[in-house]
Order: sequence, then C-alpha cells, then structure tokens
Amino acid sequence: MNVRPLYDRILIKRAESEVKSKGGLFLPDAAQEKPSEGIVLAIGHGRLTKDGDVEPLTVKVGDRVVFGRYAGTEIKVDGEDRLVLREDEIFGIVEV
Repeated sequence: MNVRPLYDRILIKRAESEVKSKGGLFLPDAAQEKPSEGIVLAIGHGRLTKDGDVEPLTVKVGDRVVFGRYAGTEIKVDGEDRLVLREDEIFGIVEV
C-alpha cells in the first residue's frame, strides 16, 4: 500500500530505537524511548498559502529529520508503524 500525504504533511519511518543501554544492558520494550529521528518516505505537494498558492516543502524524500518526541500521528502501513506530521513539526534536517 502506498500512502501519499496531502499538502504539508510528511510520512516518516522512525529510526531504530536503542536496544542496549550505554552500559551494555539490554533494554526491555517498555524502557525504550521512541526515537525522535527518522527518514522521510513521502511528502505532500506543499503548504497552501492564504492566497491559495502552493508553497513547496523544504524536506525531500530520503532526508533524515529530527522532530519532537510527541509530534505527529502514528499510523500502520503494511503492518509497520509510520508517522505522519506537518513540516512545521520538524526541527531540522540531519546532514552527515
């Protein structure tokens, strides 16, 4: 199933969470924090302005982004958790 977000919404796959602590202990699922970093899988056409024009988004498919811990809405796509959020919920693009 393909999901194409509308307007300024973005579909993200969260980065893998840490399964080991810094001390080398394995963390149970309940103790693992949800990562606030992910890969952009799909983007909408752009932000709709007050004039009715469409302003293109800054992020692109494949970008690694950082967002708030409680940002967006989680959905299931082909049995996998994905995150849909607006571009203004993204803090920045990670450049390596």
